[in-house]
Amino acid sequence: MQGFHSEPRHDSYDVVIIGGAIMGSSTAWWLTQMGFPGRILVVERDPSYEKAATTLSFSCIRQQYSTELNIRISQFGADFVQNLRARMGNDPRVPELKIQNFGYLYLADTPAFADVLRANQKVQAAAGAGTRLLTPDEIKAEYPFYSVDDLVLGSLNTVDEGYFDGSTVFDWFRRKAREAGVDYLADEVTGLDLSGPRVTGVRLKSGRTVACGLVVNAAGTRGADVAAMAGIALPIQPRKRFNWVIQAATPLDRPLPLTIDPTGAYVREVGGGTYMAGGHAEPDGPAALDDFTMQDEVWMDHIWPAIATRIPAFEAVKVLSEWAGHYDYNLLDQNAVTGPHPEVANFIFLNGFSGHGLQQSPAMGRGTAEWIIHGGYRTLDLSAFHYDRIAEDRAMVEGAII
Repeated sequence: MQGFHSEPRHDSYDVVIIGGAIMGSSTAWWLTQMGFPGRILVVERDPSYEKAATTLSFSCIRQQYSTELNIRISQFGADFVQNLRARMGNDPRVPELKIQNFGYLYLADTPAFADVLRANQKVQAAAGAGTRLLTPDEIKAEYPFYSVDDLVLGSLNTVDEGYFDGSTVFDWFRRKAREAGVDYLADEVTGLDLSGPRVTGVRLKSGRTVACGLVVNAAGTRGADVAAMAGIALPIQPRKRFNWVIQAATPLDRPLPLTIDPTGAYVREVGGGTYMAGGHAEPDGPAALDDFTMQDEVWMDHIWPAIATRIPAFEAVKVLSEWAGHYDYNLLDQNAVTGPHPEVANFIFLNGFSGHGLQQSPAMGRGTAEWIIHGGYRTLDLSAFHYDRIAEDRAMVEGAII
């Protein structure tokens, strides 16, 4: 468990971050960058990160969202990734990263869905995104391998949309946070101590209790359980997503955008004649926290038929690897929950990213650190994501969820 302590080095910390994957580590790093003077502890139940959403992600970034705030968050993320070394003090150990801009292509097969893409494109264009709307004939001209007879419209952006090396970004968030004095602890939070409207301590599976000034809930799919420890209801549940790396007998003649088929299946370029496909079972219900088993029928009955119908070259493919991961799915509106609880004011949310957490982690960690240090945001205003809307059952729906 390199970089992890087996027990807390102190009895009290100013900030305890529950969850050491990319959201928790981004927050920890940003706190150090902004000069936070106190002690910071990150508690991670699984230092291998074997089943973390961060590890099992498609590791892509896009600007094709339906809300301006999510677009702005992604634009900052793209800038951060492509200037990672500069962001981290021009440390020569930090690699220079680029986004592989094969893009995202949303496909609509009904007039109603086409209208959704048109409305989203207006929001994206106003925010400076390079999204283009394509007729079926235009899709076919740019990507001859698609079957387009059933399509009405496509939405494509190849600027700052595609694959990025999320594991490297995650690694350097952790390394730099630790080097700046953040303690990483291999343990599990089993309870919270409260005194009035404040969390005063974090109880650990090892038997220790650590006093705290503030708690950040960055526990991913376990975020609802952590919130419940403070008596807070959070509508987050694990949703299983299946992934396959495939090799095509006849590789496509040009890079494949991350294609979101109307069936819900999606597939993207990997390179060298290999591709990554994904999707979920129907119905798409909650998963047990420890359920990462594959369901062969999802591939055979849904994903493969869908992508082979859309891209006939995929009728002959070989599955090279497969795995299941989890979304921390926000049942209310598929958007993040951030900021403080209105009553338990030192309980900070960083939850419910519904599949787009990896790409949003630079902006979300920055915003959370700003709130902790300044009591408000200094860059992007994330207050629209605050818990108040959950308490009021007031959805701010993100309509472009994959």
